[in-house]
Amino acid sequence: MADETAQWKPNVTVAAVVEQEGRFLLVEEQTADGIRYNQPAGHLEEGESLVEAVIRETLEESARHFTPTGLVGVYQYRKPGSPVTYLRFAFTGEVSAPEDCPLDTGILRALWMPAAEIRTCRERHRSPLLMQCVDDYIAGRRYPLQLLHHHS
Repeated sequence: MADETAQWKPNVTVAAVVEQEGRFLLVEEQTADGIRYNQPAGHLEEGESLVEAVIRETLEESARHFTPTGLVGVYQYRKPGSPVTYLRFAFTGEVSAPEDCPLDTGILRALWMPAAEIRTCRERHRSPLLMQCVDDYIAGRRYPLQLLHHHS
């Protein structure tokens, strides 16, 4: 029997893919690789469901309340040269108007950008998952939230 402490585990993350009037909600953030764009996204925290995580992360990074309506997809990504693998659950839904609250450390601002503009600045994407999620959303990929089960 393998030692469970030595088992490899991916980093589970969530992301909000939000579109309004042809523009997508993004955040501009300071990273180790410089200033990058991403969807509001972050890590699943102990004890929370995937839906709770995406609601929390969207508020922390965009100052907007997020109401998930569907799952766009599940993505596995390993940055070249990195030992870290991400398992991303991307949700779509609606957001409120911005609240008057501070953004997470490292987040410079939230902004709305059309898909064509997102496509032209790939060198500033946090990862290829940004564009993949937008493309999947545009292609109509939506899965019901009932696909997910959280047993506490």
